[in-house]
Amino acid sequence: MRTRFVLIQTSHAGNVGGTARAMKVMGFDDLVLVAPRWANVLRREETVQRASGANDVLAKARIVDTLDEALEGMDHLCATAMTPRDFGPPTRQPREHFAALLGTPDLPAPSRPGGVAFLFGSERFGMRNEDVYRCHACLSIPTDPLFGSLNLAAAVQLIAYDWRQALGGYALAPAAAPDRPLADARALAGMLLHLEQALVAVDFLDPEAPKKLMPRLNQLFNRAALSDEDIHILRGVAKAMLQTAEKTKR
Repeated sequence: MRTRFVLIQTSHAGNVGGTARAMKVMGFDDLVLVAPRWANVLRREETVQRASGANDVLAKARIVDTLDEALEGMDHLCATAMTPRDFGPPTRQPREHFAALLGTPDLPAPSRPGGVAFLFGSERFGMRNEDVYRCHACLSIPTDPLFGSLNLAAAVQLIAYDWRQALGGYALAPAAAPDRPLADARALAGMLLHLEQALVAVDFLDPEAPKKLMPRLNQLFNRAALSDEDIHILRGVAKAMLQTAEKTKR
């Protein structure tokens, strides 16, 4: 589905770069700026730095004079606002609205849009009422009621993430299984004997009354599925314990 992010009268170049970065990590690249403060905002140093490599999004971005130009080809408009308006489109949480907009995975929505635009207002005064009124929904990101002030680029990131998830999201790449051969029974037995000697040397284990300490440690290490490297580390610990005990007794 075609997706567009529209920034209206943006005053901070860094937020334009941050928005490009937020969009790119979620797989979106259609960015339109309406009458930004800086005519060359897409090339400003702060913009490029904050984009952190999302240069293709900046290169494709457009600057227009009016909101009408920015919304060409979009048939579902989502305003963003921290507080609900008394009049205008319904205010909804992003996930709630996206679920209703797209329908369930098995059933298509009654009138699924062809292009969705997310509108973000100026950092100084947000969206104008007349711009909000023309939208189909007003998205409000749930925040702490005592502090709901979101940075513009951060708000874009949250909306972009929820929208990407609603569209199906990205699967996590499976982590490669580490090349970690397990220690054999002989190596484990040798380590346990070495550790037993060290525990006796530091007076942690009474050889006359060992109870079930060593069998319990054996079971513990079995559950840990030790590698040869793990065995070497533990034998190094046992060696250091023996050396320290010998120095102490001198």
